[in-house]
Amino acid sequence: MKKWIQSLMSLVKPHDQDQGFIMSTYAPRPLTLVKGEGARVWDDAGKSYLDFTTGIAVNILGHCPNVIHDTLTAQSLQLLHCSNLFHNQPAIDLSKALIGKIGPGQVFFCNSGAEANEVLFKLARKFGHEEGRFEIITANNSFHGRTFAGISATGQEKVKKGFEPLVPGFKHVPFNDLDAIKAAKTDQTVAVHIEGIQGEGGIIPADPKFLIELRRWTKENKILLLWDGVQCGQFRTGHFQSYTSILNEYPEGKDFLPDAIAMAKSLGGGIPIGAAWVAKPYQDVLGPGTHGCTYGGNPLSCAVALAVMEEIDKKGYGPQMIKHAKKMKDRLSGLVEQGRIVAVRGEGAMIGIELKGQLLETRDKFMKKGLLVVPSANQTLRLLPPINVTGQEVEEALGIIEGNL
Repeated sequence: MKKWIQSLMSLVKPHDQDQGFIMSTYAPRPLTLVKGEGARVWDDAGKSYLDFTTGIAVNILGHCPNVIHDTLTAQSLQLLHCSNLFHNQPAIDLSKALIGKIGPGQVFFCNSGAEANEVLFKLARKFGHEEGRFEIITANNSFHGRTFAGISATGQEKVKKGFEPLVPGFKHVPFNDLDAIKAAKTDQTVAVHIEGIQGEGGIIPADPKFLIELRRWTKENKILLLWDGVQCGQFRTGHFQSYTSILNEYPEGKDFLPDAIAMAKSLGGGIPIGAAWVAKPYQDVLGPGTHGCTYGGNPLSCAVALAVMEEIDKKGYGPQMIKHAKKMKDRLSGLVEQGRIVAVRGEGAMIGIELKGQLLETRDKFMKKGLLVVPSANQTLRLLPPINVTGQEVEEALGIIEGNL
């Protein structure tokens, strides 16, 4: 490091060190994290925190789990990257595992949720191109990434400001409103694109009956049903995809299956990876030369993602998390009854607490008491614990929440 940089760094507090070097596209808290283990992190002053942010729904097994360390070490000694001009075994194994969890089809690998959604947008455009169909219906308060297509698809005006003109062909309607979707359909409509639980929109789950009827209607009208499972998928709700959690008690929803699913976040447990699963009838729509991703399907990320999936299944963390979630929702519902909060929503390791006000102040109060949480929408705090969180850690988090609301 050059001497002038060293001199400058010595004058700056640790949590301010990025201010002159990293673009200000985020508003980080005055907190520098230096170590993580399981559901806990430590700052540069040695204070520990219970981390219910998990990298915004990424670290599904918590921080620095042995299975990721061991897999990274072993795979880094074999093959890191070889491009998609050749096959590699970890990518083949992971694609088989994903298809086994979801259904017949094929998988495209990329690096992030935004990229995975981009695959779904291009799939829909290519599928409807010969018929002149290109419009995609999405929901108000949705979030689908920061690419131009992603912000155009997103149903939140705040992410679009200053980037007009946007990508044409996206319509937004109220979430959970099939009549609104039917009214928005035209001869140019090719797909409906929704999240199972709106993560950035306030932890709003899809209504079970809405999903069942939507799937029936899209099939009848030859319209693709595209599923954004980036935040709510990959075991975040206790099941591999959130539609299983949402429809678990509905016999008519047993065979529910979208036409394509975008995945990322928890898929790699902290290692960047994204994936798009496409159902068998549409798996050849995007043929050679229609899409690509240099780092997509690299052996290192794929080996880790597969190890994460196998660890969660082997240890039974999904059912365990569902039990923890019931406890959290039951206890937090007591705060609703007491009039201390407005509502509790969500599934598994994705729970939202809607406050009456003071969202950021409450977040910061929790942080001072040793609990890290993430805001969502205007008045909701997200609880995104690792799926292997312990009962004792859940109790600790609830104690902080109940004592500071």
